[in-house]
Amino acid sequence: MEIGLVELLNHLPTGRTWQTYLNPERDMPDEAFRVHGLSRDFLAGHPLFAEQVADFLEFVGSDSKLVIHNAEFDMRFVNAELDRLGFPALPMSRVVDTMTLARKKFPGAPASLDALCKRFDVDLAQRDKHGALLDAQLLARVYFELMGGQQPDLALAGGPARALAQRQKAGGPAIRAARPHAPSAEEEAAHAAFLKKLTNPLWAN
Repeated sequence: MEIGLVELLNHLPTGRTWQTYLNPERDMPDEAFRVHGLSRDFLAGHPLFAEQVADFLEFVGSDSKLVIHNAEFDMRFVNAELDRLGFPALPMSRVVDTMTLARKKFPGAPASLDALCKRFDVDLAQRDKHGALLDAQLLARVYFELMGGQQPDLALAGGPARALAQRQKAGGPAIRAARPHAPSAEEEAAHAAFLKKLTNPLWAN
């Protein structure tokens, strides 16, 4: 019925998203409607998955990790549709399941997206219904926290960011998007060349 995607780089959103409603070509069960609020009449005016599949596959790429909450549930639907249209399945080896991560990190604690948002103080005020893009945006914040977050106990990490946010609220400069910190191909090649010059490095012993 709806697909929502958020691109991440180094665990942080880049600002690039992809979203579409889909005509499921079937009735809408009352139980499902109460969850997401999408009626059959509303969805009937939107494209079929077959019309959006090329854009969907282009966005997810061929090898990027797919961060999904309760991944097995969503992947069954996506791969069934891909198979129906003659496309290869997206392998589970590409998937990072945040529900599994949460259960390992907090054994015995609730691991729903709502519960994790509350644990990490992620604002749920806009979420009166389930929406794919909104859920993906919330999950991006939860995933960031599951991977270590901003280390709020360190003043070097928290202080400047909080000060800049306060200036922005007061009409000051806008907060710039986080810059990528992954090395470029040229930097990796230069690093590899440097390592070859070392004689008997400790990590080789």
